[in-house]
This record gives sequence, C-alpha cells and structure tokens, in this order.
Amino acid sequence: MIQLTRDAKPKQRLAFLCMLFAPLHYHIDMPQRPFLAFACAHLTDERLYAAQVAALEADYECTVFVFTDHDSLGAMAEELLANTPARFTLIGLSLGGYVAFELIRRQLQRLERLVLMDTSAVADDPPRRAGRHADIAKVKEGGIEALIPELPARWLHPSHAQRAALTKLMSEMARSIGAGGLFNQQAAMLARPDSRDDLARVTVPTLVMCGKNDPVTPVPDHEVIAAKIPGARLEIIEDCGHLSTIEQPEAVNRVLIDWLRKTDTHSLAMPAR
Repeated sequence: MIQLTRDAKPKQRLAFLCMLFAPLHYHIDMPQRPFLAFACAHLTDERLYAAQVAALEADYECTVFVFTDHDSLGAMAEELLANTPARFTLIGLSLGGYVAFELIRRQLQRLERLVLMDTSAVADDPPRRAGRHADIAKVKEGGIEALIPELPARWLHPSHAQRAALTKLMSEMARSIGAGGLFNQQAAMLARPDSRDDLARVTVPTLVMCGKNDPVTPVPDHEVIAAKIPGARLEIIEDCGHLSTIEQPEAVNRVLIDWLRKTDTHSLAMPAR
C-alpha cells in the first residue's frame, strides 16, 4: 500500500493525490456470443424458427426477422442490416433466402457465415409468376382466410399436411402476416432477379439445406446453389417438404448445430481496449 508521511512536501502531496484519484482503466474480457440472424419465409413469423432459437439461444444471440412492411427485397435487406452487428451469421428460409441473396449483392462483407434453406437462386419462371399473381387476386377478393386452406398441401410433405398442430401453426402465422404483408412479400418476390451469378462471390462458410420432398424449391435448386458457392455443404432432410424448420425441427437442429460448431471461429473474448 502507498502511504504519505506527515513531513511530505507540497509537491509530493499533490503528486500523491493525483495518483490516488486518477481514473482506473480496466481491461476486461467481456463475453460476446456469436450473432445469428434468422430471416423468415413467406407468410411465416418468429414461430418458423422457434425450435432452432430454443436450441441455440444459450450459446448464440438470436434475432428473427419477419418481413411485412416492405415491398422490395432491397428494403428487407436494409432492415436486417440496420439491426445486426458488423459481422453475423445469416440463416434464411425461402423468402429469407431471397433476402440473403440481396444482402450478398449489397454488403457481403457483413456475413460471417451463411445458411440457405428451402430456397432458390433461380428467378421465377412464368408459371411461378402467374401463381403469385393468382394469390394476390385471391387475397384481394377474399382476404387471407381465402388462401390459408391451400397452404399445407402446397408446402408440406404429404405426411405432415394432415398434422393438426402443424396446419394450425401455419394458419396462425399467415394470419399474423395478413393481407398487407402478403401483398408486400409477393411484390418483392415478383421483382427478384436471378442470383446464380452472385453466389460465386461468397467465400464464407455456407450450409445449404432443404427438404427431400420440397415441392416449391426442390433439391436440384439447392444443388445449383451448393455448386456455385465454394466449399458449401449440402444437407437433405428426409421426409420433409418446404418448411423444414417446423416439419423436421430435430433433424434440422442436428445439422445446424453440428455445422455451427464446426465453422465457429468467433472469439468469445473481446479484445482489450
């Protein structure tokens, strides 16, 4: 312990007081968990990723993005970028994958890792575009309730389309997005470009995953994505349709957790300042 004697000179007393009350600078290594941004699919909300967030939130900072307020992929990507750290892992399913492609075009350097699920880099063909316009017309005429009964058979594996809990969840999520959200999402998807040429620029670890029986974005679409991105890992989920995270959550979690652990280069200690 430093002490000051009674016979210390004024200059010594002043130096002692300055030292005593000088601000202290601590170098503390504060833990910072890696950040996972989940981008939702068409007509889905946070519940699309509930099982994944529950399995990962102890080790990762998880944020789920639901896109209802913007009618372009660019605006959706900017919303996500404005609410994420400088570097993060992006996980996108279907529409969420389209947003990921837009982010690649805009700020690829922000990505630490990338997960593309049940999506397609190929631009819509005329039948797909006609289907989008038909959905818009149906909802304009009869509201979101007019479309909801069609969704399970359209998106799910046949063995899951009759699961009451799953179809109820899909209905609730679609209602939460509503007619306005559907119009915005469809407008964004109608304008989406072909993204295949952008994929070769991706150099971060990438996982490509889809349901084996995905009727919307089938396995060949994902084989194209995986072939375009150097070093990408392709995983096919058995007995699964388009919404793999809720159809086969355990299988998806096993693959995702394994891949995140194997590709984790994130330091848990922040550098001292």
